[in-house]
Amino acid sequence: MAGVASTLAKKRALAAGFGTNANASKYLNQDFQSLRSECLRKGSIFTDCTFPAAPESLGFKELGPNTSKTRGVQWKRPGELVSNPEFIVGGATRTDICQGGLGDCWLLAAIASLTLNEDVMARVVPEGQGFGRGEYAGIFHFQFWQFGEWVDVVIDDRLPTKDGKLLFVHSAEGSEFWSALLEKAYAKVNGCYEALSGGSTTEGFEDFTGGIAENYDLKKAPSDLFQIIRKALASGALLGCSIDITSQADSEAVTYQKLVKGHAYSLTGAMEVNYRGRKEKLVRVRNPWGTVEWTGAWSDNSLEWNSVDFSERDVVKADDGEFWMSYTDFMKNYHRLEICTLTPDTLTSDDTKQWSVTNYDGAWRKGSTAGGCRNNAHTFWMNPQFKINLEEEDDDPGDNEVGCSFVVGLIQKNRRRMRKVGEDMHTIGFAIYEVPQQFHGQREVHLDKNYFLTHAQKARSETFVNLREVSTRFKLPPGEYLIVPSTFEADLNGDFCLRVFSEKQWKSAEVLTLCDVSSTGTDIKTDGFSLETARVMVNLMDDNGNGQLGLGEFATLWKKIQRYLSIYKKNDMDNSGTMSTPEMRMALKDAGFSLNNAIHQILVVRYGEADMTIDFDNFVACIMRLEMMFKVFMKIDTANTGSIELDIHQVRTFSLLL
Repeated sequence: MAGVASTLAKKRALAAGFGTNANASKYLNQDFQSLRSECLRKGSIFTDCTFPAAPESLGFKELGPNTSKTRGVQWKRPGELVSNPEFIVGGATRTDICQGGLGDCWLLAAIASLTLNEDVMARVVPEGQGFGRGEYAGIFHFQFWQFGEWVDVVIDDRLPTKDGKLLFVHSAEGSEFWSALLEKAYAKVNGCYEALSGGSTTEGFEDFTGGIAENYDLKKAPSDLFQIIRKALASGALLGCSIDITSQADSEAVTYQKLVKGHAYSLTGAMEVNYRGRKEKLVRVRNPWGTVEWTGAWSDNSLEWNSVDFSERDVVKADDGEFWMSYTDFMKNYHRLEICTLTPDTLTSDDTKQWSVTNYDGAWRKGSTAGGCRNNAHTFWMNPQFKINLEEEDDDPGDNEVGCSFVVGLIQKNRRRMRKVGEDMHTIGFAIYEVPQQFHGQREVHLDKNYFLTHAQKARSETFVNLREVSTRFKLPPGEYLIVPSTFEADLNGDFCLRVFSEKQWKSAEVLTLCDVSSTGTDIKTDGFSLETARVMVNLMDDNGNGQLGLGEFATLWKKIQRYLSIYKKNDMDNSGTMSTPEMRMALKDAGFSLNNAIHQILVVRYGEADMTIDFDNFVACIMRLEMMFKVFMKIDTANTGSIELDIHQVRTFSLLL
């Protein structure tokens, strides 16, 4: 069944340690250690059927089947390309990442920055894997942050090649394969290689760190940006920069001083040197191509280095795609700078502070929660609403503006994966409103159309953009606020993750409009409750008939689900993670339902799988509908006779509820 994400379930899982980097969720339920152990025991080489060495894993358009770019592609393991393949040689370095025939320079710039921080590198590229005897079985794994949780992604080492060479990312050395394998794992998460074409470096930064990204327009940069860059680098932040293009013809055009337009670079260093009696600010930039370097002042062979103390010259290396340039030239030539901090404590302040972080999952659904932006005056109120409580002002205002600092990041989920079916990024943004005084202290607030028609927003995202994430930094007076994330147009389906970073501790809650409940537990087979089941849950538990669940109603529902889980486990006699149809009959009896054979037959047909098993999600869907049926029956059977008569309106109501 199609799963519906649950904020509560995710919080419980995270609290239990699941989905953290230390205990990442297993992507597609593939366990690296057990799969590798099994291959080593059998003496076999792993083949990943979930991301096959086939055309569909390459792409769908320019890299689609039978296109010029994919014609003649062969998938080969590293041992078929070189005699002595290595995973990592002498530590991961920026020169291990050379771009191939894929427009994912944004990703490679992020990977290059990743190599500058050993701790971050060790999180994304787990140790204990390679091509050595006793460890190689054709299987590798990597970990990425995906919309609020870490996932462990397993791949085999079959890589796309053409004419005996890797088609995509490769190392300059040739026999080192960690970067090519990491790119493949990231392609798997996003559906195929071609889905990685085009993007923002911050996307890769965030998926490697779980951090928060900020974007700077260098033509409007703050006066202390060089200090911000140095501090960010010192704290292990990942930085990227680029030059805007004015037309498609400009894309990857090379300037006369060998800078590439529309190309994602990594910013890997910043320092001041003594130069002719004054301090000169320098920055170090890397081209993920591994070649094509800046030829202006402070480039590899420029005369400026002759006037610098010899001890400061050893930072210069020739022809590796990395180069130095003056900070002044950097600001003149580049247009964008992206900074992703590893933790949200070094955003733009010079003082290191601990910020609090909260993640929320949500969804836009046509006809219910996809109201569009403020331009859609009569539907905007339908969007999900998230309440935050800003209670304490910043310790050090800095700019003398008293208030509570926080950063809001809105990420749309899995849109790259949907490129295969002709969809791409939605245009997204958010608005922030002050909660009316009469609703202060209440968790269950969902402001209606009239409020938004008569009140102005207090703040908003800088703009609506068709990128994966839009993020903005704010400072507002203490108080209670609602964040309303939306697509620009109404009636667009999509899933999102809303993240709020605050300098001070704060309280928050989603104003519930739909009961998104996912089952928990690691010993049963489940992929989450369907939207249909969630609706039945709301109908069953919604005592006041407003189509929403209050906190008390939700707590009661959660207790019910835990009870059903206990019954399910008790009757799963063989511990298979599913129930057989006889086991289901016993489970329904334990739940208090005495049903005849005819009804059991109907339930098996409706809720059973082809192999006559019932998973937990279907079990809950079944039992919820039975509860609803009995609830409606008892409400109509006021005399407790055991039989009812229905008029046509009651029949219609009964049908809609069930």
